[in-house]
Amino acid sequence: MRTRLLSLFILLTTSLYAQLTVPQWAKDAVWYQIFPERFRNGNTKNDPTREELELPADRAWKISPWTSDWYKLHPWEGAHRSGFYENVFDRRYGGDLQGVIEKLDYLKDLGVTALYFNPVFEAFSLHKYDASTYHHIDNNFGPDRDGDRHAIEHETDDPGTWTWTAADKMFLKLIREAHARGIRVIIDGVFNHCGTRFWAFEDVVRHQQASRYSSWFDVRQWDMPSTPVKEFEYKGWWDYKSLPEFAETDSGFVPAVRIYFSNITKRWMDPNGDGNPSDGIDGWRLDVANDVSPVFWKAWRKQVKGLNPEAYIVGEIWDDASKWLSGDQFDAVMNYRFARACVKYFIDGTSKPTDVDKELADIRKDYAPETNFILQNLLDSHDTDRLASMIANPGRRYDDRNGPRSNATYYTRKPSADTWRIQRLMAFFQMTYLGAPMIYYGVEAGMWGADDPDDRKPMVWQDLKYEPEATGPEGQIWSPSDTVLFDASMHRYYRSLIRMRNTLAPLRRGDIGTLLTDNERNHYGFIRTLGDSSVVVLINNSGMSSTISPSLSGRFRNALTGEVVGRDDAPLSITLDAQSGVALVPLH
Repeated sequence: MRTRLLSLFILLTTSLYAQLTVPQWAKDAVWYQIFPERFRNGNTKNDPTREELELPADRAWKISPWTSDWYKLHPWEGAHRSGFYENVFDRRYGGDLQGVIEKLDYLKDLGVTALYFNPVFEAFSLHKYDASTYHHIDNNFGPDRDGDRHAIEHETDDPGTWTWTAADKMFLKLIREAHARGIRVIIDGVFNHCGTRFWAFEDVVRHQQASRYSSWFDVRQWDMPSTPVKEFEYKGWWDYKSLPEFAETDSGFVPAVRIYFSNITKRWMDPNGDGNPSDGIDGWRLDVANDVSPVFWKAWRKQVKGLNPEAYIVGEIWDDASKWLSGDQFDAVMNYRFARACVKYFIDGTSKPTDVDKELADIRKDYAPETNFILQNLLDSHDTDRLASMIANPGRRYDDRNGPRSNATYYTRKPSADTWRIQRLMAFFQMTYLGAPMIYYGVEAGMWGADDPDDRKPMVWQDLKYEPEATGPEGQIWSPSDTVLFDASMHRYYRSLIRMRNTLAPLRRGDIGTLLTDNERNHYGFIRTLGDSSVVVLINNSGMSSTISPSLSGRFRNALTGEVVGRDDAPLSITLDAQSGVALVPLH
């Protein structure tokens, strides 16, 4: 009976996977995450103003210089509040869409084939997860800040009243320019909650129960005009009142909210409404996706795939995402499980080769084979400390105690040479493992930083001269200071890794099989196979130079250097430097 039940389970599972389809282009993707406010300031005329931040009239404020010492307080900050973390969230650096367009050739040269943008919609904050509207791009990201603000003054929830602002048009230009370079674009869909300046929420605050949008939000108590107390109470995401949640029932969002999200989905996926999605975004990254009803996601997926069958839907799910990845909700998730496995093995040393091999295999078993190829394999993001700083602060759970506010011993300074060596090895593994690698802006330029807000420093560019970091988060003076500059060597290495992946089809679309797990020497190896082609990946994760003998024979070409190793009549044996890896292509 057990055998029959197991056979039935395998049959049902195989049948389910056979019906699952994924965007094929996503298998070849090398993702690059852009945090718009901190990537590049291409137009200083659209920079945020003190009035937009709604600061008191007597408080001084200026745009923060892009190249300034990160922890150092500017004069206008010190006059207001004493601490760095009491000031930093009011900072703006002026990153915008023009800056991204100017750097598309940089991204193309790096080898990037897909961009994920943190929120681009109009919002009050620097991070834009508190949308004021979803049908317009933030006016500070476009070329006509003030004109855009006036252009939308008389719009309603009727899409027929929605204009295309200058910022909207610039975003469409960015999509065109990216597509012309073979680069796809997806954006953050923050559908669970909005900001308190969201147009419908503002109407509810003004008119309370009489608002036509009163059903849109999870209101727990209405204000009573007869009392001097403000009783108005509503549900905010994680109880943050700055992030009111949209109302949901057992059927998902209430009908009016569903209609609004349907309209903005069409707007950004097929901007000119001609049925051809080539002028729109290529997909969505869904924020806090597990907080939204699966009923909504299933219906929304049908709309998205109806607009563009090759659209990519990726959810922010930090743990096992099996129930979202059965083919009726998301195509993929941000693979934080991959990141945690890598940190334990490469950084903390708490995981041996057999352990990491099993952990990664368990992740693959949880998902369909096609899904595994398109998972976003990231190591860091806007929600974690940066990779280099993770390495400089080992021995913690992933994304735990990852900054000076929660960990007084957290090392915030420039990492050492040993750290950069480990980062290179982790990048090598990321680019050779099964799945679509995603790098966070600046990792290829040698940036470091603790968790939010320190992981959101202005991008380090080669054409700009930066102040050294001479100040600590508590105002302490560092001597000597830490130089801040574009790491050309690290950039060249990332570019070579990405080009290797883009060139070798087995690294993008090949199956994976374990080749060796040597716990004593800390060696790990696997092989990527696609038809008659294969790539052998060998890793020395030990702290010393070591020779690896992977039970293979023949001649192989080093995929990065072109060097030929091995002999036809002898077993392969290759010596690797400490904490390094090699990708070998068999020479038949």
